Amino acid sequence: MAQQRSSKPARPANAGAKSGAAPRAGLKIGLIGFGTVGRSVAKILSRDTNGPLLLTHICNRNIARKRTDSLPKSIVWTENPDDIFESGVDVVVELIGGLKPAGEWIRKALGAGKSVVTANKLLISESGAELLDLARKMGKRLEFGASVAGGIPAIIGIQEGLAGDRLYKIAGILNGTCNFILTKMEATGASFEAALKEAQSLGFAEADPTADVGGFDARAKLQILTQAGLRLRVRSEQIMARPISTIEAVDFMYARELNCTIRQISLAQKDATNGVRLAAAVQPALIPSASLMAHAQGSQNLVTATGEFAGRMVFSGYGAGGDPTAVAVISDLYAIARTAGAPPGALPGASEVPDAVTGDFTVPHYLRFTVRDRPGIVAALATILAKYEISIDALLQKPGFPHSALSFVMTLEPCDSAVLNRALKEIERLKFHVDKPLCLPIFVD
Repeated sequence: MAQQRSSKPARPANAGAKSGAAPRAGLKIGLIGFGTVGRSVAKILSRDTNGPLLLTHICNRNIARKRTDSLPKSIVWTENPDDIFESGVDVVVELIGGLKPAGEWIRKALGAGKSVVTANKLLISESGAELLDLARKMGKRLEFGASVAGGIPAIIGIQEGLAGDRLYKIAGILNGTCNFILTKMEATGASFEAALKEAQSLGFAEADPTADVGGFDARAKLQILTQAGLRLRVRSEQIMARPISTIEAVDFMYARELNCTIRQISLAQKDATNGVRLAAAVQPALIPSASLMAHAQGSQNLVTATGEFAGRMVFSGYGAGGDPTAVAVISDLYAIARTAGAPPGALPGASEVPDAVTGDFTVPHYLRFTVRDRPGIVAALATILAKYEISIDALLQKPGFPHSALSFVMTLEPCDSAVLNRALKEIERLKFHVDKPLCLPIFVD
């Protein structure tokens, strides 16, 4: 009988089982994508030979070149994702990224009765609500903890650990590239261009850094967190995104005078007092030096979630790289295994569309002007601000700037950013400006 069993082709359900032994029980995993993160996921899954997760299939292009002897021989390797959808796997892990064909494959997997784990922030930001609805309809799970902040368990912590609270605010540093650039500028006095070049040379920034420095990467992550934590469905393009490229070394000098620093801050705040309103934006901002966000250095990420009952919770760490992201993928798999694949009572798809989405916040502001020095400049600025009922808090001017390009800073009492923007349009028409005024919110914890 032993000879007869060993002569039959191994079935995915028996993958990893020892010869002559009963098939190993566990959640059977099919992996699509064997790049940096996929290799780390396969490595971690294959080290736990007695755990509840069993890797049975790997799908990737050029499989002959990708295949490795370091993984169990029982794994089925294929270049055709249909081989996974038609197999006996319980969960499909999608790690190829992008909208196509990843979206089609996730829909196929859910339609075939498989739960799905993905690290695809672009797809979840674009189609997460639709895919969650499909998962609910099929009675399956869609988990995406690795799509935001890599190995930091922000999504799973918010969805499971804080499920009993009513969250109204999500904030954080969600892009390691921007955080590296800004902390380098702060520490060394480097220009934005020099700090970006160093980030690119170290592999922290892409050759085309637009998605990072323009705020679009962080915006996609904030949109996902808004759906997962605040239970609000918004489109990514509804969230305002402003670049960090407007920040100069002089801004860190003035920020220090205010006991602050500058970071790219992602913030979403829900107000349900009169209908449902969402204020959300990704932008460079001043934050107090004592803030936890001020202590996120280099490529670190940080996410805070604030609720009505538990107050503020913080998730922090390094959000990129194969192994950290793989940890988040594995954590999602364990979350599915703990419930035997059954959908929870309230998936993030059970959310509502806000009545209004805005990028406006009523907070103090920092204004930096670069002007050709002449009498009456401050009076002209104060007159326009007073017209809009905006109060000046302080005026700072460091010595040493030439009169042809004099930099100075005003800080403002809390005011609505929409009102301030109208005032700035008038201010920008004044003839003494050398550069466009820089306006940054000041966010206080």
